[in-house]
Amino acid sequence: MTTLEDLARLRRARDLMDREYAEPLDVPALARVAVMSAGHFSRSFRAAYGETPYSYLMTRRIERAMALLRRGDMSVTEVCFAVGCTSLGSFSSRFTELVGESPSAYRDRDHSAGAAIPACVAKVWTRPVRNGDPGRNGEPGRNGEPGRGGEAVTRGEPVRNGEAPPAPPPVA
Repeated sequence: MTTLEDLARLRRARDLMDREYAEPLDVPALARVAVMSAGHFSRSFRAAYGETPYSYLMTRRIERAMALLRRGDMSVTEVCFAVGCTSLGSFSSRFTELVGESPSAYRDRDHSAGAAIPACVAKVWTRPVRNGDPGRNGEPGRNGEPGRGGEAVTRGEPVRNGEAPPAPPPVA
């Protein structure tokens, strides 16, 4: 069972990943931030957030890569290194797995339809989503757990095979 103190320490490590996603981060370094052993940190992180620390970090990196690729002023290779990935092949594979299309296809697609959408809405709507990821459309995830961060999260469906993304919900 994870205590509130452990959750606070895990949150510090997760916040570090959110802030320093482009830096070389590994489990031992993150465990030191959380003041835990690497094994205990990995198990506790997965129990608290439903995924491994590496998976969480890569999802953050792909999320940031999507934003950079939408701008269209950087090559896929430049984006790969800008978000902290060191292998273009691994970056492209993970991007395709999470987004449903290659980074090049995503970059080349017209993203102007979303130009009028506030960045905070676009970020939530285009967040990379794994199959079976907790919190999709407010539904409980594995074992009835809520979405990441402790609350249900509404997210859009991932774009598949070069299809246009679904329209975002109306902004109130």
